[in-house]
Amino acid sequence: MELAYSIAGLVVGFIVGLTGIGGGALMTPILIAGFGISPAVAVSTDLLYAAITKAGGVWPYARKKLVHWRVVFALLTGSIPGSLITLWLLSGIEAMESIEHLINLTLGVSLVLTSIAVFLRSRIRDYVTHVDAPRLRPLVRRWRMTLTSVAGLLLGGLVTLSSVGAGALGTALLIILFPHMTMPMIVATDLVHAVVLTGVAGVGHWQLGFLDTTLLAYLLIGSLPGVYVGGHLGTRLSPRLMQPIMGSLLLFIGLRFVLVG
Repeated sequence: MELAYSIAGLVVGFIVGLTGIGGGALMTPILIAGFGISPAVAVSTDLLYAAITKAGGVWPYARKKLVHWRVVFALLTGSIPGSLITLWLLSGIEAMESIEHLINLTLGVSLVLTSIAVFLRSRIRDYVTHVDAPRLRPLVRRWRMTLTSVAGLLLGGLVTLSSVGAGALGTALLIILFPHMTMPMIVATDLVHAVVLTGVAGVGHWQLGFLDTTLLAYLLIGSLPGVYVGGHLGTRLSPRLMQPIMGSLLLFIGLRFVLVG
């Protein structure tokens, strides 16, 4: 079984490196549906798994000064309270069955939303970049940071409950709110935010007693080389090919969790 965990980590890490999508969106469903692991343990373990695997990608972006730190802070002012509130609510639920049902439902919804974000990311960017709304732009510009914090609050709750959404959903929200930012800046900014958010949420789950450190270690043994190899191969693949494939896969998995529960 330990070997199977590492192989799963290798496959998911490879896909993440290849496409930049699917860490929590693939690993959590695999742990729950494939290995029969408790949803609470799967989400908890995957949160720290995501934080550690993504942390290695922060330095290259930061060195190139692609991280928009003010936007990261605005996101975190919403997402960290959102995560802490969600953890507090979870700590007050005594029945494990209720926690697992809530996690499964939130996981399904998050996966469906993530699949939509993957499908429409390019179209959203094209529309927001070219839309001509002279009356709307000053209003959005004035409230942009506040809206970013509100978006972070929602992301904090979703990610803490499902471990899904920090990547694709965060990127889609940044594209809408900051259309002037280049895609490398959006990816870098979202990555830094995702590392902090998943780290805080993962530690919170750990304190609730849900984390399986042995499982986490075996996943990392496979995922770290997988991310490295996938990252090198991913530069040769067109996003137009990979986005529909990943979007369809995430939609299918998300509907499964929503319908089955």
